[in-house]
Amino acid sequence: MLVPTGPGARSRGGIRAPGIFTRSEGDTVGNKHAYPAGGGGGRAAGRAGPAAGAGGPFGWLGRAVVRHPWRVIALWVVAAVAVIATSPGLPTTTNESSFLPSSYESIRASALQDTAFPQAGHVTAAAAIIVFARPGSGRLTAADSAKVTAIAKSLNARHIRNITSITAGPPSPNRLVQTALVAMPNSVVNGTGTAAGQAVKTLRADIKPLMAGTGLTEGVTGAAAQQLDSQQSSNRADKIVLIATLGLILILLLLIFRSPIIALLPLIVIALVSQVATGVISDVNKALHLNADSSVSTILIVVLFGIGTDYILFLMFRYREHLRSGEDPKQAMASAVARVGEVIASAAGVVIVAFLALLLSTLSVLRSLGPTLAIAVAVTLLAGLTLIPAVVSLLGPRVFWPSKAWRSEPKTARFAAIGRALGRRPAVFALASGLLLVVLAAGALGYKPTFDLSSAGIPSNAESATALTTLEKGLPPGATDPTLVLLHSTSGRLPAAEVTAYRAKLRALSGVGAVAPPTLSTDGATADYTVTLSYNPESTTAVNALKNKIRPGAHAAAPAGTFALVGGTTAVFADIQRAVNHDYAVVFPTAAVIILLILGLLLRSAVAPWYLMVSVGLGFGATLGASVLVFQGLDGQPGLVFLLPVYMYLFVVALGTDYNILMIARLREQAREGMAPRQAAAIAFGHAAPTIGAAGLILAGTFASLTLAGNTILSQLGFAVSSGIALAAFVMAMFFSPSLTALIGNRAWWPSRPDETRTPEPQAHPPA
Repeated sequence: MLVPTGPGARSRGGIRAPGIFTRSEGDTVGNKHAYPAGGGGGRAAGRAGPAAGAGGPFGWLGRAVVRHPWRVIALWVVAAVAVIATSPGLPTTTNESSFLPSSYESIRASALQDTAFPQAGHVTAAAAIIVFARPGSGRLTAADSAKVTAIAKSLNARHIRNITSITAGPPSPNRLVQTALVAMPNSVVNGTGTAAGQAVKTLRADIKPLMAGTGLTEGVTGAAAQQLDSQQSSNRADKIVLIATLGLILILLLLIFRSPIIALLPLIVIALVSQVATGVISDVNKALHLNADSSVSTILIVVLFGIGTDYILFLMFRYREHLRSGEDPKQAMASAVARVGEVIASAAGVVIVAFLALLLSTLSVLRSLGPTLAIAVAVTLLAGLTLIPAVVSLLGPRVFWPSKAWRSEPKTARFAAIGRALGRRPAVFALASGLLLVVLAAGALGYKPTFDLSSAGIPSNAESATALTTLEKGLPPGATDPTLVLLHSTSGRLPAAEVTAYRAKLRALSGVGAVAPPTLSTDGATADYTVTLSYNPESTTAVNALKNKIRPGAHAAAPAGTFALVGGTTAVFADIQRAVNHDYAVVFPTAAVIILLILGLLLRSAVAPWYLMVSVGLGFGATLGASVLVFQGLDGQPGLVFLLPVYMYLFVVALGTDYNILMIARLREQAREGMAPRQAAAIAFGHAAPTIGAAGLILAGTFASLTLAGNTILSQLGFAVSSGIALAAFVMAMFFSPSLTALIGNRAWWPSRPDETRTPEPQAHPPA
């Protein structure tokens, strides 16, 4: 056990007085006689730092890296050049139907249409829609209608690449709008390339001169136009988020370390690492035929720079700690890798497992997202344990230039005082932090999902969005993307009377605005009904109406000897909802079990992982509740993007567990030194809280930059993840988990005992 060493040291409630607190990033005692923190909070310099962590794979790795830093750097450069030069681009798509397996009804309907109508089945009749109107909601005249028809014919005669036809329709019943339907091949609209977007871009450019002098306004909307605007929005978001992320990291690191070198180092290294990670991801996705959502490039930016900076912070704080204990710079880095390597690797392992659990998803967008983000974290981890130590071992203490603050402990006592308070009254801290999480989690009960990835990924001022608003002045919202209903006979031709009667039954269903006369297949066995919904086809209301009324009604109305399939975008969204519910029941529990096992192995405990997972679950609920309050309550949005809980699971649960691991691993380290539970919690707080606070601030700020992207998806994601990480760092990991551990006492480490898990201390020698 430790003994008091500073002036006035005494014991109070099991917590040593300030004199015994070891030197650390956040320990603010400033007593020159205090024990150095090189190895665990109370051993003499020269023993605790290098010796305690010298063994094991991370000790070997640390020594190898600092002995051969130039070789490590050269290997990274060669690997980067090879990967970047040979990898394909990252394939992405905004076509939601490509996310679903073939067993879902919307996909089966599309397949039946292709079979029954082989010519029409290869063309999307309304891939884009040109919307014409008069400014100020004026009614269209006969002359206006003639101009629209002439413009459509002129555009059609230009034979724009990948546009098969442009056909003017009649004015709306109230004569406020008139449309022209733009047909494209299905392979273009639903493909993963940019052909559909390029066609819309050309169409928009070609139509501008034709509108001169007409007195009309025009805009292009529809699926292909939304894909283009979504991609352009994503490209702008990448630039905005990248600039904001780099600026935030640079400023915060300058404030923390007061050194331009250490502030720039992560940005330069991670920029190289990100190119390697993206190249590997591209190769894997191509090999596995996976397509990522178009927003994945933006998410990769914040994952790579955010998590990468976190791991670098974990390492650099520990490196500075060992330097302060008097170690040689190379030995200090080797010791830092040995000490923090297991924690970083375990934290990264939790994140990677959480991401890879998405391979169990039925949605291809999530299956591709899993390995994409897992590879990014794995490459970042490898860089954090090899490339960064190699570079820093060459620079030595000069990495902190011009600041000399690394040589001495901070003189303030904020973290030490908070740690002592937590150690004295863990129940108060556990109750206060737990109550905050529970209150916020209650808001999650009001969660409502929305399924419109296209318009949610588009700024409100984009052309496809404004044109859609104009269109809805004269036509039902469902006119932009009709629902497909196919009636198929299993025993020959459909009787004409049944075809007519079935149309009447469809028109009578709740949520149906209109049903066009059906098209019969050549063999007469299949009738294709175009159904216009009464609601925006991409809204939650439309999805619920189709799922609960239209689809069951269409099935029930099918005559004997036939069956009906309902397809189209709204049907795809309904199937996605079903798939997501399945994934929640499979992916989350699987990941939770594996994370429990990782925590158990790291902490050598069968108890601590359970309450740590409970705390992470509370953090997830609190984050979802806060998001519901902000977006559904204060902002009045109809719901949260349906993928948001999945992203929250990925980042809040996985990354939140990172901070729990850092805190509890440090607490366990103090317990291994023989400290009482409350004393261990107090000292662990002083060591780990500054690191967690700095890392949480940077990572939360990095994800908050997504709110600048200008679209609903990334704004919701940015707020949810940044607030979730803030809760995980500043509430859960700093207070809730350590206070619970202090209350549970040594039983938290069962079946092992703290004195049984002490690290052996062989003498270590500085590497050459």
